[in-house]
Amino acid sequence: MSDDINDDNVSKGTVVREGRADADPLGIRRRRGGKKRAPSFTSEPGFEFDYKDPQQLRYFVTDRGKIVPRRVSGLTAQQQRSLTIAVKRARNIALLPYTSVK
Repeated sequence: MSDDINDDNVSKGTVVREGRADADPLGIRRRRGGKKRAPSFTSEPGFEFDYKDPQQLRYFVTDRGKIVPRRVSGLTAQQQRSLTIAVKRARNIALLPYTSVK
């Protein structure tokens, strides 16, 4: 075990195993999360987000009131733009909160 620890890094307080350039200081491997799929109703032809339906929009808004990014929601770019417009309209007429209610 002590043979594979780099002596130069021990004095600096980090331990890096030799032969692994991508090793992080604590030796913990990070997992990548799976891509979240968009709900099936967004894949229907002719689907548009309706700003008057806050239940539908809440699925794409965090508990703090932020719009979920495209890489998380799984929407296309066009759907994400449509969602953003709908959420902003719903906020403007007070169907959705701008921030979390605590």
